[in-house]
Amino acid sequence: MTPRNSLQSPVKLTAMKPSHTSALLLALTAALAAQSPAADRPSSALDLARQLNQAFIEVTDKVSPSVVVIRVAHQPDYQPPDEEQQNPFWERLPREFREQLDEQFKRRQRQRRNRGGEPVFDGQGSGVILREDGYILTNRHVVDGAEKIKVRLKDGKEYDAEIRGVDALSDIAVLKVNAKGLPAAKLADSDTTRVGEFAIAIGAPFDLDYSVTFGHVSAKGRSRIIPNFAGGNRMDQDFIQTDANINPGNSGGPLVNINGEVMGINTLIRGLSTGIGFAIPSSLAKRVSDQLIAEGKYARLWLGIGVDPLAESDFKNLVKGVTGGLVVGTIERDGPAAKSDLKLADIITSVDGRPVKAVQDLRNEVRSKKPGQPVTLDVVRNGKKLQVKVTPAEMPEEPVLARRAPSEPEPVTNALGVTVRPVSAELAEQFSLKQTQGLVVMQVDPNSPAGTKGIKRGDVITEIDHKPVKSLKEFRDVLKAADLKKGIVVNFVSSGSSKFEVLKDPAQ
Repeated sequence: MTPRNSLQSPVKLTAMKPSHTSALLLALTAALAAQSPAADRPSSALDLARQLNQAFIEVTDKVSPSVVVIRVAHQPDYQPPDEEQQNPFWERLPREFREQLDEQFKRRQRQRRNRGGEPVFDGQGSGVILREDGYILTNRHVVDGAEKIKVRLKDGKEYDAEIRGVDALSDIAVLKVNAKGLPAAKLADSDTTRVGEFAIAIGAPFDLDYSVTFGHVSAKGRSRIIPNFAGGNRMDQDFIQTDANINPGNSGGPLVNINGEVMGINTLIRGLSTGIGFAIPSSLAKRVSDQLIAEGKYARLWLGIGVDPLAESDFKNLVKGVTGGLVVGTIERDGPAAKSDLKLADIITSVDGRPVKAVQDLRNEVRSKKPGQPVTLDVVRNGKKLQVKVTPAEMPEEPVLARRAPSEPEPVTNALGVTVRPVSAELAEQFSLKQTQGLVVMQVDPNSPAGTKGIKRGDVITEIDHKPVKSLKEFRDVLKAADLKKGIVVNFVSSGSSKFEVLKDPAQ
């Protein structure tokens, strides 16, 4: 008997089906591929990441030649605004950094005083080439107080620049250099920019020229970055927020999308390394710069009011039956609205029939009008709906501020955190007041309900909870009946403009 495992045993081969053969071949091919050099090929995910990496490189290469470094020599007697007023986020900077900037500023002041006849270039920022014939876009605060300006390109060429025009309320400036054939940047339509897009910032932070950082568009239409009491109610605030790292020196430089188009001009930061920066939208920058180039100034229409969205205001807890709109918190002295029937605490719900919910909605509607063309405001006042007509006018270049003379501080003795005196001829002269009735604020506790809302020395309180206050007795009587936990409506006049705020206990 032949053993069953003998090699001489007969073997019967069975033909395999075609489908089985194909499966076997595929398995063999896969096994061989796993052992071949092809296994070192990048995955599709890694390949995609490399493509994205290359995209950032290409955007930087495309835009950087259109970015300029701006050096500024200030006038010998130049006194910049206090940092606390110039930048609302100054107090949020680390103490060590504030001290460093203070020391730099003092050193530059000494250099200016001792420089003799030579200019000292003690300021720096960034800019973007707008046109090939030498027009450059930057921030107004970059060139404020400049005696001499130099602009340096990526290729090292440097030009003297002159200011073609500035617009303080949008913080836009246009410079002109004597050159042709410059590499102009392409401006995006920022109205179509979407939250979440890539955002690339290019500029000269801390004198580190052509630094590139990237992040995303964090938000659009930011309109309450600068508080009203610091002049924010007059400013064109329609910022793009980004987490691309922006630092001092980036001001005036571009915020770029992935297509290499400038969608914003970097302007503000909220502290260092916080990932919160703000850029002027390119659509607004283009509108302003085009007019600055053509006419040397930008003329904008205004109503002469400061407003806040009802949904974001403490006033929303004091009204019923209204869910949206803009609360009138300020009426500027001699502004168009001051000549109309519009009142403080009116809630504007629409302009010429178009609903308005954000501050920028109102600005856009007013901008679309021609000088002398009235607008109809739908407002809610004390629960009643009515219409008010206002004729927009050209905004004056600078606000009219009252002069205030110093005097000895007085103790604060009430829950609002203010010390007041009735208006008198002496106080009217001291504070340059036109107001003849009300209570002059003589002292404010900065941490009090009044202080945190921006009420300051020299303001005149005219009403509390819609009741006139002309004497200290009326002031005390109204405060006794008021509920600081719920909120107290205070009408007052500041620098000639009528305003109101809702004051609440900070602990609430």
